[in-house]
Amino acid sequence: MKRWTPLDIAQIGLLAALITVAGFFKIPSGIPGSDFQLSAPLAVAIAGVFGFRRYITAGILSSLVLFFLGIHNLLNVEIAMVFRFVAGGLVALLGTSLPVLLLAGPIGSVTARWVLSLTLGVEAWPLLLAAIPGMVFTAIAVWPLYKLLQRVKHTSGGSLSYVRKSSL
Repeated sequence: MKRWTPLDIAQIGLLAALITVAGFFKIPSGIPGSDFQLSAPLAVAIAGVFGFRRYITAGILSSLVLFFLGIHNLLNVEIAMVFRFVAGGLVALLGTSLPVLLLAGPIGSVTARWVLSLTLGVEAWPLLLAAIPGMVFTAIAVWPLYKLLQRVKHTSGGSLSYVRKSSL
């Protein structure tokens, strides 16, 4: 297993902060309780560009921060982690083709809502119906975010190449 470099640690910290901040912004829909976090399409794009290992580490850190700040409760963390493992796992196993990226978020959302229904002991259908607007939004937004993050990663080169070398 590869050791973490300072670049890896900084990158994961920035990705965790990005996921956390994006989770604060929600898109309201006409159905009560079905507002949707903007972090879902961003999370799938991060998994595609930076890989599962960095994505899941950043996601765990994000959930811990939100939980310890009292913004999320255990149910929120459960939903987020199921989403992350399913959506990120699909991207890790099946690659970053357009169909995989478009479907990973909605499949992750469906699985997270199903697990939540088991936890709460309620029917899954109402939870799934409330999540449909967010699943559509995730499918629409993931590809532009993926392309944007690819450009950012490519521009930075994934290294500290912008640091001037010492002449010593």
